[in-house]
Amino acid sequence: MRIFRDIDQIPNIRNCVVTTGSFDGVHIGHQALINRLNQLARENNGESTLITFYPHVRKVLYPDTAGKELEMINSQKEKIELLEKTGLDNLIIITFTKEFAQTKAEDFVRNILVGKLGAKIIVVGFNHYFGHNKEGNYDKLIEMGKELGFQVVEIPPQELEKETVGSSKIRKSLKQGKIMHANAYLDHIYFINTHFSEGSHLYRNAGFKTFGLTIEEDSKLIPPDGIYAISAAIDGDYQKGMLLNNYHGSFRHPELKQAVEVYFFQTDGKNYHKMNGKVFVHKEIRNQITVHDSKILRQQLLQDKKIIEDLIY
Repeated sequence: MRIFRDIDQIPNIRNCVVTTGSFDGVHIGHQALINRLNQLARENNGESTLITFYPHVRKVLYPDTAGKELEMINSQKEKIELLEKTGLDNLIIITFTKEFAQTKAEDFVRNILVGKLGAKIIVVGFNHYFGHNKEGNYDKLIEMGKELGFQVVEIPPQELEKETVGSSKIRKSLKQGKIMHANAYLDHIYFINTHFSEGSHLYRNAGFKTFGLTIEEDSKLIPPDGIYAISAAIDGDYQKGMLLNNYHGSFRHPELKQAVEVYFFQTDGKNYHKMNGKVFVHKEIRNQITVHDSKILRQQLLQDKKIIEDLIY
Protein backbone atom coordinates (compact mmCIF):
# COMPACT_ATOMS: atom_id res chain seq x y z
CA MET A 1 0.00 0.00 0.00
CA ARG A 2 1.41 3.35 -1.04
CA ILE A 3 0.85 6.20 1.42
CA PHE A 4 0.63 9.84 0.33
CA ARG A 5 0.37 12.89 2.58
CA ASP A 6 0.51 15.59 -0.10
CA ILE A 7 -2.27 15.66 -2.68
CA ASP A 8 -0.07 17.65 -5.07
CA GLN A 9 2.67 15.01 -5.16
CA ILE A 10 0.58 11.97 -6.02
CA PRO A 11 1.76 10.20 -9.18
CA ASN A 12 -0.60 8.92 -11.83
CA ILE A 13 -3.12 6.42 -10.47
CA ARG A 14 -4.31 3.88 -13.03
CA ASN A 15 -8.13 3.87 -13.46
CA CYS A 16 -8.60 5.22 -9.94
CA VAL A 17 -11.39 3.66 -7.87
CA VAL A 18 -11.73 5.91 -4.82
CA THR A 19 -13.61 6.36 -1.56
CA THR A 20 -13.34 8.91 1.26
CA GLY A 21 -14.01 8.97 4.98
CA SER A 22 -12.64 8.81 8.52
CA PHE A 23 -12.51 5.00 8.78
CA ASP A 24 -11.90 5.10 12.54
CA GLY A 25 -11.76 1.51 13.77
CA VAL A 26 -11.65 0.01 10.24
CA HIS A 27 -14.68 -1.97 11.40
CA ILE A 28 -16.73 -4.62 9.63
CA GLY A 29 -18.71 -2.00 7.70
CA HIS A 30 -15.53 -0.25 6.55
CA GLN A 31 -14.09 -3.60 5.53
CA ALA A 32 -17.12 -4.38 3.37
CA LEU A 33 -16.74 -1.04 1.59
CA ILE A 34 -12.99 -1.52 1.06
CA ASN A 35 -13.52 -5.07 -0.20
CA ARG A 36 -15.93 -3.71 -2.80
CA LEU A 37 -13.45 -0.94 -3.64
CA ASN A 38 -10.71 -3.52 -4.25
CA GLN A 39 -13.03 -5.72 -6.30
CA LEU A 40 -14.06 -2.84 -8.57
CA ALA A 41 -10.39 -1.87 -9.01
CA ARG A 42 -9.51 -5.40 -10.13
CA GLU A 43 -12.49 -5.60 -12.48
CA ASN A 44 -11.51 -2.31 -14.13
CA ASN A 45 -7.74 -2.83 -14.24
CA GLY A 46 -7.42 0.02 -11.78
CA GLU A 47 -6.06 0.92 -8.36
CA SER A 48 -8.08 1.12 -5.16
CA THR A 49 -7.60 4.45 -3.39
CA LEU A 50 -8.83 5.62 0.01
CA ILE A 51 -8.79 9.25 1.14
CA THR A 52 -8.94 9.92 4.86
CA PHE A 53 -8.49 13.06 6.95
CA TYR A 54 -6.34 13.90 9.96
CA PRO A 55 -7.13 15.26 12.50
CA HIS A 56 -10.76 14.13 12.71
CA VAL A 57 -13.18 16.62 11.15
CA ARG A 58 -15.05 17.24 14.43
CA LYS A 59 -11.84 18.05 16.30
CA VAL A 60 -11.07 20.82 13.81
CA LEU A 61 -14.55 22.25 13.29
CA TYR A 62 -15.91 21.89 16.83
CA PRO A 63 -12.86 21.91 19.16
CA ASP A 64 -14.84 23.25 22.12
CA THR A 65 -17.99 21.14 21.71
CA ALA A 66 -18.44 17.91 19.72
CA GLY A 67 -14.71 17.53 19.04
CA LYS A 68 -13.44 18.36 22.52
CA GLU A 69 -14.26 15.03 24.13
CA LEU A 70 -14.14 12.93 20.95
CA GLU A 71 -12.00 9.86 21.50
CA MET A 72 -10.76 7.73 18.63
CA ILE A 73 -10.82 3.94 18.36
CA ASN A 74 -7.45 4.08 16.60
CA SER A 75 -4.44 6.30 16.68
CA GLN A 76 -3.33 7.40 13.21
CA LYS A 77 -0.57 4.77 13.18
CA GLU A 78 -3.00 2.03 14.26
CA LYS A 79 -5.45 2.96 11.50
CA ILE A 80 -2.72 2.79 8.89
CA GLU A 81 -1.71 -0.66 10.16
CA LEU A 82 -5.28 -1.91 9.81
CA LEU A 83 -5.74 -0.39 6.36
CA GLU A 84 -2.53 -2.03 5.17
CA LYS A 85 -4.13 -5.42 5.83
CA THR A 86 -7.13 -4.72 3.57
CA GLY A 87 -5.28 -4.94 0.24
CA LEU A 88 -5.64 -1.25 -0.60
CA ASP A 89 -3.36 0.06 -3.34
CA ASN A 90 -3.22 3.69 -2.22
CA LEU A 91 -3.90 5.62 0.99
CA ILE A 92 -4.10 9.41 0.85
CA ILE A 93 -4.04 11.28 4.18
CA ILE A 94 -5.23 14.88 3.84
CA THR A 95 -4.43 17.27 6.66
CA PHE A 96 -7.83 18.62 7.66
CA THR A 97 -7.88 22.33 8.47
CA LYS A 98 -10.57 24.98 8.81
CA GLU A 99 -9.47 26.28 5.40
CA PHE A 100 -9.89 22.86 3.78
CA ALA A 101 -13.31 22.57 5.44
CA GLN A 102 -14.47 25.42 3.23
CA THR A 103 -13.98 23.26 0.13
CA LYS A 104 -17.30 22.89 -1.65
CA ALA A 105 -18.42 19.37 -2.51
CA GLU A 106 -18.41 20.13 -6.23
CA ASP A 107 -14.87 21.53 -6.05
CA PHE A 108 -13.66 18.51 -4.10
CA VAL A 109 -15.00 16.15 -6.74
CA ARG A 110 -14.02 18.26 -9.76
CA ASN A 111 -10.57 19.39 -8.61
CA ILE A 112 -9.34 16.54 -6.42
CA LEU A 113 -11.17 13.30 -7.15
CA VAL A 114 -11.28 13.86 -10.90
CA GLY A 115 -8.68 16.59 -11.49
CA LYS A 116 -5.87 15.19 -9.31
CA LEU A 117 -6.71 11.49 -9.16
CA GLY A 118 -8.57 10.91 -12.42
CA ALA A 119 -11.33 8.97 -10.60
CA LYS A 120 -13.19 6.45 -12.77
CA ILE A 121 -15.37 5.05 -9.98
CA ILE A 122 -16.33 6.73 -6.70
CA VAL A 123 -17.52 4.40 -3.96
CA VAL A 124 -19.57 5.76 -1.04
CA GLY A 125 -21.20 4.28 2.03
CA PHE A 126 -24.90 4.50 2.74
CA ASN A 127 -26.12 8.01 3.63
CA HIS A 128 -22.70 9.55 2.87
CA TYR A 129 -22.27 13.35 2.96
CA PHE A 130 -19.18 15.41 2.19
CA GLY A 131 -17.93 18.90 1.40
CA HIS A 132 -18.68 22.27 2.99
CA ASN A 133 -21.96 22.17 4.96
CA LYS A 134 -22.32 18.49 3.89
CA GLU A 135 -23.73 19.66 0.57
CA GLY A 136 -22.37 16.64 -1.28
CA ASN A 137 -24.22 13.32 -1.35
CA TYR A 138 -24.96 10.30 -3.54
CA ASP A 139 -27.41 12.19 -5.77
CA LYS A 140 -24.89 15.00 -6.28
CA LEU A 141 -22.24 12.49 -7.30
CA ILE A 142 -24.59 10.81 -9.78
CA GLU A 143 -25.30 14.21 -11.34
CA MET A 144 -21.61 15.12 -11.59
CA GLY A 145 -20.69 11.66 -12.83
CA LYS A 146 -22.80 12.18 -15.93
CA GLU A 147 -20.90 15.38 -16.68
CA LEU A 148 -17.38 14.27 -15.76
CA GLY A 149 -17.54 10.63 -16.83
CA PHE A 150 -17.21 8.65 -13.60
CA GLN A 151 -19.37 5.93 -12.10
CA VAL A 152 -20.84 6.00 -8.57
CA VAL A 153 -21.31 2.88 -6.43
CA GLU A 154 -23.17 3.02 -3.11
CA ILE A 155 -22.61 0.37 -0.41
CA PRO A 156 -25.70 -0.40 1.74
CA PRO A 157 -25.37 -0.40 5.54
CA GLN A 158 -23.81 -3.56 6.93
CA GLU A 159 -25.74 -5.20 9.73
CA LEU A 160 -24.59 -7.34 12.61
CA GLU A 161 -27.34 -8.97 14.63
CA LYS A 162 -29.77 -6.46 13.10
CA GLU A 163 -27.80 -3.44 14.34
CA THR A 164 -26.18 -1.02 11.91
CA VAL A 165 -22.43 -0.94 12.40
CA GLY A 166 -20.80 2.45 12.94
CA SER A 167 -17.73 3.93 14.62
CA SER A 168 -19.94 5.84 17.09
CA LYS A 169 -21.62 2.64 18.21
CA ILE A 170 -18.23 0.96 18.72
CA ARG A 171 -16.91 3.94 20.69
CA LYS A 172 -19.99 3.75 22.92
CA SER A 173 -19.42 0.03 23.55
CA LEU A 174 -15.76 0.63 24.43
CA LYS A 175 -16.63 3.51 26.76
CA GLN A 176 -19.10 1.23 28.55
CA GLY A 177 -16.46 -1.47 28.88
CA LYS A 178 -18.38 -3.84 26.56
CA ILE A 179 -15.23 -5.13 24.91
CA MET A 180 -16.61 -8.31 23.35
CA HIS A 181 -19.47 -6.33 21.84
CA ALA A 182 -17.05 -3.80 20.34
CA ASN A 183 -14.74 -6.54 19.04
CA ALA A 184 -17.67 -8.20 17.24
CA TYR A 185 -18.42 -4.95 15.41
CA LEU A 186 -14.76 -4.33 14.66
CA ASP A 187 -14.28 -7.89 13.36
CA HIS A 188 -10.85 -7.80 15.02
CA ILE A 189 -9.56 -7.43 18.57
CA TYR A 190 -9.40 -3.85 19.84
CA PHE A 191 -5.75 -3.04 20.44
CA ILE A 192 -3.42 -0.39 21.82
CA ASN A 193 -0.01 0.42 20.35
CA THR A 194 2.19 1.31 23.28
CA HIS A 195 5.60 1.91 24.77
CA PHE A 196 6.11 0.04 28.04
CA SER A 197 7.43 1.78 31.13
CA GLU A 198 8.01 0.80 34.76
CA GLY A 199 4.83 -0.07 36.61
CA SER A 200 3.53 1.23 39.93
CA HIS A 201 5.24 0.21 43.18
CA LEU A 202 1.78 -0.25 44.68
CA TYR A 203 1.15 -3.24 42.44
CA ARG A 204 4.70 -4.51 43.03
CA ASN A 205 4.13 -4.33 46.79
CA ALA A 206 1.09 -6.55 46.23
CA GLY A 207 3.25 -9.06 44.36
CA PHE A 208 2.37 -7.98 40.81
CA LYS A 209 5.15 -6.58 38.62
CA THR A 210 3.30 -4.38 36.16
CA PHE A 211 4.29 -2.29 33.17
CA GLY A 212 2.82 1.12 32.43
CA LEU A 213 1.44 1.93 28.99
CA THR A 214 2.38 5.08 27.11
CA ILE A 215 -0.44 5.77 24.64
CA GLU A 216 0.47 7.16 21.19
CA GLU A 217 -2.18 9.88 21.08
CA ASP A 218 -4.12 11.70 23.79
CA SER A 219 -7.38 11.15 21.91
CA LYS A 220 -6.99 7.34 21.87
CA LEU A 221 -10.06 5.78 23.48
CA ILE A 222 -9.19 3.63 26.51
CA PRO A 223 -11.88 1.46 28.15
CA PRO A 224 -13.15 2.63 31.55
CA ASP A 225 -11.69 1.81 34.95
CA GLY A 226 -11.44 -1.86 35.75
CA ILE A 227 -9.71 -5.14 34.92
CA TYR A 228 -9.56 -6.63 31.41
CA ALA A 229 -8.28 -9.86 29.89
CA ILE A 230 -5.53 -9.06 27.41
CA SER A 231 -2.82 -10.54 25.26
CA ALA A 232 0.24 -8.73 23.98
CA ALA A 233 2.78 -8.96 21.17
CA ILE A 234 6.20 -7.61 22.17
CA ASP A 235 9.21 -8.07 19.90
CA GLY A 236 8.13 -11.54 18.82
CA ASP A 237 6.95 -12.61 22.28
CA TYR A 238 3.30 -13.42 23.01
CA GLN A 239 1.97 -12.78 26.49
CA LYS A 240 -1.34 -13.36 28.21
CA GLY A 241 -2.31 -11.14 31.10
CA MET A 242 -4.56 -8.45 32.47
CA LEU A 243 -4.93 -4.73 31.98
CA LEU A 244 -5.45 -2.61 35.09
CA ASN A 245 -6.99 0.71 34.17
CA ASN A 246 -6.80 3.37 36.83
CA TYR A 247 -7.66 6.18 34.44
CA HIS A 248 -10.03 7.70 36.99
CA GLY A 249 -8.86 5.72 40.03
CA SER A 250 -9.74 2.01 39.93
CA PHE A 251 -8.18 1.58 43.36
CA ARG A 252 -8.62 5.19 44.43
CA HIS A 253 -5.09 5.49 45.81
CA PRO A 254 -3.41 8.93 45.62
CA GLU A 255 0.03 7.39 44.99
CA LEU A 256 -1.10 5.44 41.92
CA LYS A 257 0.10 7.80 39.20
CA GLN A 258 0.22 5.48 36.18
CA ALA A 259 -3.16 5.50 34.47
CA VAL A 260 -3.03 2.21 32.56
CA GLU A 261 -0.88 -0.79 33.45
CA VAL A 262 -0.58 -4.42 32.40
CA TYR A 263 0.48 -7.53 34.24
CA PHE A 264 1.75 -10.52 32.27
CA PHE A 265 1.29 -14.05 33.62
CA GLN A 266 4.52 -15.59 32.32
CA THR A 267 7.35 -13.19 31.60
CA ASP A 268 10.13 -15.81 32.07
CA GLY A 269 12.28 -13.15 33.70
CA LYS A 270 11.96 -10.80 30.71
CA ASN A 271 11.77 -7.08 31.30
CA TYR A 272 9.70 -5.22 28.73
CA HIS A 273 10.58 -1.82 30.17
CA LYS A 274 11.35 0.68 27.37
CA MET A 275 10.09 -1.70 24.67
CA ASN A 276 7.29 -1.15 22.15
CA GLY A 277 4.40 -3.54 21.76
CA LYS A 278 0.76 -4.10 21.00
CA VAL A 279 -1.85 -4.88 23.67
CA PHE A 280 -5.04 -6.67 22.58
CA VAL A 281 -8.08 -6.28 24.85
CA HIS A 282 -10.32 -9.37 24.78
CA LYS A 283 -12.85 -9.17 27.58
CA GLU A 284 -13.94 -7.04 30.52
CA ILE A 285 -13.60 -8.80 33.90
CA ARG A 286 -14.88 -6.25 36.40
CA ASN A 287 -15.22 -2.52 36.94
CA GLN A 288 -13.47 -0.36 39.54
CA ILE A 289 -13.43 -1.07 43.24
CA THR A 290 -12.03 0.84 46.22
CA VAL A 291 -8.94 -0.77 47.79
CA HIS A 292 -6.57 0.85 50.30
CA ASP A 293 -4.68 -2.14 51.69
CA SER A 294 -1.99 -3.98 49.65
CA LYS A 295 -3.00 -7.37 51.11
CA ILE A 296 -6.61 -6.91 50.05
CA LEU A 297 -5.39 -5.62 46.70
CA ARG A 298 -3.30 -8.77 46.24
CA GLN A 299 -6.25 -11.03 47.09
CA GLN A 300 -8.45 -9.23 44.59
CA LEU A 301 -5.81 -9.34 41.83
CA LEU A 302 -5.24 -13.05 42.43
CA GLN A 303 -8.96 -13.62 41.94
CA ASP A 304 -8.90 -11.58 38.74
CA LYS A 305 -5.85 -13.49 37.49
CA LYS A 306 -7.55 -16.85 38.14
CA ILE A 307 -10.65 -15.79 36.18
CA ILE A 308 -8.56 -14.68 33.19
CA GLU A 309 -6.33 -17.79 33.24
CA ASP A 310 -9.44 -19.95 32.93
CA LEU A 311 -10.57 -18.09 29.81
CA ILE A 312 -9.81 -19.52 26.39
CA TYR A 313 -8.59 -16.81 24.02
